[in-house]
Amino acid sequence: MNLTRQHALELDARDPLAHARDRFAIPDGVIYLDGNSLGCLPKNVAQRVAAAVEDEWGMGLIRSWNTAGWYTAPQRVGAKIAKLIGAAADEVIVTDSTSVGLFKILAAALRMRPDRKTILGITGDFPTDAYIASGVAKLTGTTFKRVGDRDLGAIDATTAVVSLTHVNYKTGFIHDMRAITEAAHAAGALIVWDLSHSAGVLPLELAKLNADFAVGCGYKYLNGGPGAPAYVFVAKRHHDTFDHPLTGWLGHIDPFAFADDYKHAKGMDKLLTGTPPILSLTALDAALDAFDGIDLHQLRTKVEGLTSLFVALADERLMRHGFTLASPRDAHQRGAVVSLAHAEGYAIMQALIAHGLIGDFRAPDIVRFGFSPLTTRFADVFDAACIIDELMTGRAWDTPEFKSRKAVT
Repeated sequence: MNLTRQHALELDARDPLAHARDRFAIPDGVIYLDGNSLGCLPKNVAQRVAAAVEDEWGMGLIRSWNTAGWYTAPQRVGAKIAKLIGAAADEVIVTDSTSVGLFKILAAALRMRPDRKTILGITGDFPTDAYIASGVAKLTGTTFKRVGDRDLGAIDATTAVVSLTHVNYKTGFIHDMRAITEAAHAAGALIVWDLSHSAGVLPLELAKLNADFAVGCGYKYLNGGPGAPAYVFVAKRHHDTFDHPLTGWLGHIDPFAFADDYKHAKGMDKLLTGTPPILSLTALDAALDAFDGIDLHQLRTKVEGLTSLFVALADERLMRHGFTLASPRDAHQRGAVVSLAHAEGYAIMQALIAHGLIGDFRAPDIVRFGFSPLTTRFADVFDAACIIDELMTGRAWDTPEFKSRKAVT
């Protein structure tokens, strides 16, 4: 591989997605490689949210539930996300957080397999998924069991539901969605996928692969803003039997009848619980316009190119500083994240951020870089490797300031 900045610039010149960067507000003097935690701000979002605040809320007041389309926002935004994950428009809805969505799905899946008593997850998956699964198991008198991340043999006749993240949050390893879904179904179990680290950077085909359920957040690669609401996917074949326990008023078949007894809505509307957060939903709605006209397979090709360039540069320049590769070396097994391990990882990342290269740190020793294909250039990848090399050579990280732990890493 040609590892010169000139070659990186040539790759940028040939990039069919290069124009998409202009859709985002990216600060000068910053190389942003943390879209896996919080996506960049699309330029159209601020104006759209301002209109929702000043015109729809300020002038329209409560009338905007009808006149501005607030009431149908969860379904409308869900339909946009459905295009990115290979689902039908009426199989996705935006509501709550990823954690709450996962709780609903796991509880419902257990009700659909009443003779089975195990939720199966994997060791090293995103912690909140395990926390939620443990809580659901405790509440329902079932068991949450964790196994190795490639142990399909653990799916057996006791497994009600298999729950795991499609792309590992720490290493970027991509689980084989087809094989694991087929293994779960062959054993009579249901499958739920957390797409938080794959939607928006990988082409997904939930319907084609016969997935049962999925959840995902709106603030990472979908660029919906800090704390953006999450989405839930339920395959249409399960719409009639899906029955979750958080039966709030908006999931009622006729919310404004204010009936004393609960009767769930049809289809995905039953996933709604409380009043949707309109301002954050508006931001996510506008942010998703950044994907207009984008070929998802070109996204995947660019992700492989960006991450492969960084891995090659790390081999050439960074491993001599004590880094090791914590992500898969095979680009086909790697999402949009490349993680490097280093004993001084926290201080190193704080120093990099201070020098304008923003990634993040994950305990105990991971410096993590996310390569959002809509905003990251190949020249950014080259420059990032140079910054890391220079910082390590000068030991700029080795100060009390950078070793002092902050609340958010």
